[in-house]
Amino acid sequence: MSRIVEVVAGTLIDKDGRFLLGSRPEGKPYAGYWEFPGGKIEPGEAPFAALKREFHEELGIDVEEATPWLTKVHVYEHATVRLRFYRVWRWTGEFEMREGQTIAWQTPGALTVGPMLPANGPILKALELPPLLPISCAHEVGEEVILKRLAEAPPAAVLVREPGYTREALARFVVEVAARVRPAGGRVFVNADPAWLAGLPVDGVHLSEARLMAADSRPDFAWVGASIHGAESKAKAEALGVDYLLLGHVKATPTHPGAAPLGWDGFECRLADGCPLPVYALGGLAAADLPDAFAHGAQGVALMRGAWR
Repeated sequence: MSRIVEVVAGTLIDKDGRFLLGSRPEGKPYAGYWEFPGGKIEPGEAPFAALKREFHEELGIDVEEATPWLTKVHVYEHATVRLRFYRVWRWTGEFEMREGQTIAWQTPGALTVGPMLPANGPILKALELPPLLPISCAHEVGEEVILKRLAEAPPAAVLVREPGYTREALARFVVEVAARVRPAGGRVFVNADPAWLAGLPVDGVHLSEARLMAADSRPDFAWVGASIHGAESKAKAEALGVDYLLLGHVKATPTHPGAAPLGWDGFECRLADGCPLPVYALGGLAAADLPDAFAHGAQGVALMRGAWR
């Protein structure tokens, strides 16, 4: 592999959940392709400082609040780049196209511009994932509680996880969940043997760490998630090309009464070398923990009991 060029990129997210793309100007490789704004990190420059400088130089705006997100290595014909992505939540100033580029606000899952720079496909998919991922626990709170909550406020995505259910009981429950979530545009992921889900109204499968490590290839679903606990399973998930990860437990939880929690520093340490996949923090968390999750590089927070209280 050639020398890695360190690059920083920012995903500006507005109050409506849209994100900003820019076209590459003439004279640069892939001119006319669309990308997330950013640029090279100068020697000795911190990534966040580079992000602020690039956005000011390219677009005339000043980044005020941003959090680390994904890190992706991509091999182009002209260079190998390591892209450090940030989500930019707040900025000031008026947009100026200082390099002659074009910008466009886009809605996740409904891209209207192209072509995209090749490295950005997985980033676009990650933007379709919500910050909060509720996980069912009907074996604890009761199916009626979960189904009532889903009917009242269908989430953008829900993960069905019922380890004590038979195949038949799980299929029945999944159908009930899908009837409440999918008509509102939400997605249903299920933690189960992928073979169990044939013919069911699901959008994706979630692999336990054991199923992940035993898998020879990515299951044939539009969305595939996985639970990880360490570097080995993280590397396997990356190699398999899954779409998101669950990592925990961050705080004390009844599910693991005798195990010490990671804490936020431990969570971030597991991702210290960068992760190209969006990672949900899991374990003893609530929606109020989202700012901490974002600050430590998470996609968001996965909630089990906290989702149904």
